[in-house]
Formats: sequence, structure tokens, C-alpha cells
Amino acid sequence: MILAVKICFKPTYNGSVLSLPAPLWAALILSVGLLTVSCGEVAKESAQATSQQGRERQRSNNPTPVDVAIARTDSLRVQPKYTGNTTPFQTVSLRSQVEGRLLALNLDVGDRVQKGAKVGLLDDALLLIALRQAEAELATLKSEVTKAETQVSNARAEVARMQLELSQAEADSQRQQELFEAGAISKQTAEQARTKALSAAQLLRASQERVRTEQQAVTTAQGRVTAQQAVVAQFQERKSYSRLVSPITGVITQRVTEPGNLLQPGNEVLQIADFSRVKVVVQVSELELSQIEVGQSAQVTLDAFPNVTLIGRVTRISPVADTTARLIPVEVVIPNNDNKIGSGLLARVKFEPQSSQRVVVSKSAIQKESESSNGQVFVITQTEGKTRVTARAVTLGNKADDKVEIVSGLQPGEPYVDRAARPLKDGESVVISALSETAQ
Repeated sequence: MILAVKICFKPTYNGSVLSLPAPLWAALILSVGLLTVSCGEVAKESAQATSQQGRERQRSNNPTPVDVAIARTDSLRVQPKYTGNTTPFQTVSLRSQVEGRLLALNLDVGDRVQKGAKVGLLDDALLLIALRQAEAELATLKSEVTKAETQVSNARAEVARMQLELSQAEADSQRQQELFEAGAISKQTAEQARTKALSAAQLLRASQERVRTEQQAVTTAQGRVTAQQAVVAQFQERKSYSRLVSPITGVITQRVTEPGNLLQPGNEVLQIADFSRVKVVVQVSELELSQIEVGQSAQVTLDAFPNVTLIGRVTRISPVADTTARLIPVEVVIPNNDNKIGSGLLARVKFEPQSSQRVVVSKSAIQKESESSNGQVFVITQTEGKTRVTARAVTLGNKADDKVEIVSGLQPGEPYVDRAARPLKDGESVVISALSETAQ
């Protein structure tokens, strides 16, 4: 920039020295200074342009090293951990159902048993005697039924005979009546024939009533047989209780009694636990209850197996809270296919969030961040055989520590620049460092 100043004055000489008015001297000095500054700015701009061109040539010849990461979904919400103890999925007490002396008990604590397997035996001598008596009584009642059925058969035969006699008597009475009317016989003879027919009819009715009576006797006897059959079945079932069998498949956790002891109905013999699955009950604060629901996944770690993370599910949420601590019992069930997990182990439970997760990147990946929720990241692209970066506008979400949620603009699985050796420009060539993450 050059400033031209037109100065009009009439010089005067004071001896050999040019004499100018003071205002003119000031204007002259100012114009010279402006000329000097203008020349300096031109030189500075020229130097900056030269430096910028040098940096551009350097970027072109030496791609910027960058650390690349793969966009993955995560949750910035820190999930609290809860502690609880492992318990079997099911525990059953095997108890005696009848009175008897325990003769044998085949299993001890730690032994595995299958459902329906015989584990012990009670003395069944008294039960066997009672069963034999009931069976004998049943046989007697069955014989009574047979006898009653025979009586019914006899009564029916008697009815058939009486029906024949009645038919004969009625025929004789009819014939005698005709002879009497013809004057061939006396009236007395005709009346005797009629009386005989009436007697035969009465005997027939009596025989028919006897059939009904005998039939009722058969029905009653059959009822007694049915009742006694139920008694026999009951004794047979009671005798079967002398064999102690496991109601479930599991592991013996407690042996309560020993052979030789006299057991009464209801006395406990063994405790059997099902460890195919394991339950963990944790106490959850009422403030966190809204984040948990039945069927939700949970990560479970055991101090006994610190390097193993198990995935369980919430199976039950108690409707009753502790009125003092405001804690609600929540039950989580985890698989135990190899039966390594026992009872009473310390478990640490972390419930997986129900809300959908978003892409989370480190704050160093955000190259431009404004006061609003907008930002910019650089994604890796391959163009003409070169690795370049492309600026991508993203919408930012929640922030925690050195992490930022990406609401939109970056998809899971996309490679992006996590760190760069110097500020990047859109389309710039880069070289991926050895520390970069690669897609699996």
C-alpha cells in the first residue's frame, strides 16, 4: 500500500538550511513512515504465502500420521454393580412318606442323582402284612359277588319256570271254564283250575321280586369290592413309599439322617439341589428400579471365576420392598451347564441398559466443536489408491470423561481418525499408524 501525499509550501532558507513550517515537517515524517509500513506488510504477506505453499508441498509429499479407530456403539451411563450370593435354581427336601426303619441310604453330600433314581430303602414288613390282609379281604368280597351273581341266576331260572307254570295254569283254567259252560264238569272243578292259575301268577311275581333282591345284593357286593380295591391300591402305594427315589435331577447338598433310624411320615432324609441353573438375588435401590424389567439381560461375574463373564436374565422382581432401606430383591438366573458354580459364591451383577446404544468416540476425534451440539470428525476413505480423510459433520450427544456420543453422522463400523499428528484438512492424504484399530 503506497500513500501519496501532495505537499504545497513555499520554502525559505535560513542561511544554508532549508526552513519549513512545523506542520509541514510532521506531514513529511508521517508519509515516510506510512511508506515504510506498507513495504513491510507486503513483504510479510509474501513470506506467509511462501510458507503456506511450503506446508502444502510438505503435506503432499509427507502424509499426516493418524491413529484410526472403528466406530462402535456403547453407553456412557455408568451401570451400578450389585452383589449377591449364588443359590441353586431349585432345592427339594426328600422326606419319608410312611413310618419305617431306614435300612439303606446310598448317597452322600456331593453325589449327583437322576430324577427317579433309588436313593434309599425303608423296612416295609408291616406294610407288606397290611397289604396281604387287604388283598385277602378283597378276595373274600369278590367271592361274595360271585355267590350273589349265582343267586341272581337261580332266581332268574325260577322266574322262567314260574312263567311256564303260569301259562299252563291259565290254559287249564280256560279249558275248565269252557267245559263248565258246556255242562261237562262241575263249577267246583272250574273254580279249582282258576285258583291254581292265580296261585301261579303270585309265585311268578314273588320270583321276579327275588331276582331284584338278588341283583341288589350283587350291586352291594360289587361296591364293597370296589372299595376294597381302593384299599389295596392304597396299601400298594404306601408300600412303594418304602423305596426312596429322587424327585429331581441334582446334587445331594445335605444328608439329614442315617440308616437304622426310625422315620415317621414327614421326616427329612436328604436335600437335593438343581444346579443346572443358578439364581442370584440382589438388592436394588428403588431409584434404579425403573431401569430394570423381567427378561432384561445382566452381566454376572463371580469372584471364584474372575475371568469369566456370564450372561443371565432377570426372572423375578419382588413386589415388596424393604421399608427401611428401600431396597427391592431382584432375581437373576444364569446358566450353569458345566455345573462348576456352587451355592454361596459371591456374585457381582451389572444390568445391561434397556435404551438403544449410540456410537461413542473419544473427545480427541472431534476436530471442531461449537457451542451447539454440532461437531466434525474425519473418516477414512480410499481414493485413487491413496488413504485420505473426509470431513464429516456429526451431531453430538452426551459427554462423560473423555468420551462423546455421536447422535448422527457416524455409523457403527466406520473407521475414523482418533488422533492426528497435526490439524487435518478435508481430502488430505494420511498414513495409518501401527497402533490403529482394525475392523474385525
